[in-house]
Amino acid sequence: MKFSLIRPASVLALALGLASCGGGEDTYPIAGTVNGLVYPGLVLTANGNTLSVAPPAKAGEDVRFVFPKELKYGDEFRVTVTGQPAHQTCGIPRELERSSYGTGGELAQINAYIQCSINAYEIGGEITGLPGNTELVLANGSSGGTFTANPTVDGVIKYALPAVQYGVTYGVTVLKQPAGHFCTVQNPTGTMGDEPVTNINVTCVRT
Repeated sequence: MKFSLIRPASVLALALGLASCGGGEDTYPIAGTVNGLVYPGLVLTANGNTLSVAPPAKAGEDVRFVFPKELKYGDEFRVTVTGQPAHQTCGIPRELERSSYGTGGELAQINAYIQCSINAYEIGGEITGLPGNTELVLANGSSGGTFTANPTVDGVIKYALPAVQYGVTYGVTVLKQPAGHFCTVQNPTGTMGDEPVTNINVTCVRT
């Protein structure tokens, strides 16, 4: 009779001991790194959970993120960008795409990688009065890039200089005047916003 009372007590003690040693199911945090984040507004989603990621306290540093809800072993996950920050575009580089999805326990650590870049847009407009068989060269003296117009016939020419990043100033000038003509630039300077600039028009007249 004494033996029958001790046995249930020992089983209960063993169960409590296992619980205290962390015998529950393993979980895995969904974590990762954001590179190049400058402006606020980035939102990530994983398995229906959203996470807002703020820019780093020190410019140029990477940002580490961790979703509050962890995975159980074997649960699938996928990290996606569902909200873009202001003035930037963020995504998962093709060569690192595999870091953004998988299953819990598949890797020792989940480390999704997000890359952000500042948006850039072309600057340009129209060239009028430039006759055929002449050459005009425009340049963006502030942030670089040139455009050469060498038409074979008279007419309006649409042009675009290389893209300029948001917040960067630009200044379009005539680097080379066409023979027998003088060209002037309207709206030559400004600071890049969130859309292409299309009103930097050039007018050429005979000298």
